Amino acid sequence: MSGSVGILRYPSETTSTAYISVGSNLGDRLRNCCDGVSALCADDAVRLVARSPFYETEPVDYLDQGWFLNAALKVQTTLAPEALLDRLQAVQHARGRTAAGVRFGPRTLDLDIIFYDHLVLQTPRLILPHPRMHKRRFVLQPICDIDGSVMHPTLGRTVASILNQLVEEGQTLRPCSFDC
Repeated sequence: MSGSVGILRYPSETTSTAYISVGSNLGDRLRNCCDGVSALCADDAVRLVARSPFYETEPVDYLDQGWFLNAALKVQTTLAPEALLDRLQAVQHARGRTAAGVRFGPRTLDLDIIFYDHLVLQTPRLILPHPRMHKRRFVLQPICDIDGSVMHPTLGRTVASILNQLVEEGQTLRPCSFDC
């Protein structure tokens, strides 16, 4: 099997490493995030390697909404990129996320693939690395908490260096003491 996009790879093939951003700003934000991570990693197709601490984060782009709770995951997966996207969308949907609503608006659960190995990909459904991640403190800081040396495959810089040079205003992060 070639491991082409959208195809589940056989377990004998090597796994891929993905970084996933997790967020919620509706309802019980912590429970939404924790339940989403548990559902995502419910079988051997996606295995949690590391999770960052949680942060309360100021909304970006659409400001008329409550603050988010955000974290990042490092996972090992046998799923191809679009199959992983399908899994993320199914988990979001099961936790009440709908396609309706304001872009960048409130949501019960948001799961985004930030990096998938060093893959650069653009399909109608998926762009990798995530096209706005380099502008988002709520994505960069949690990934740096896991591993700041992760290299952005098109910018040729580590996530730590991207975070250190981020000048975007209005991206306050507050560390949280609670956990799953």
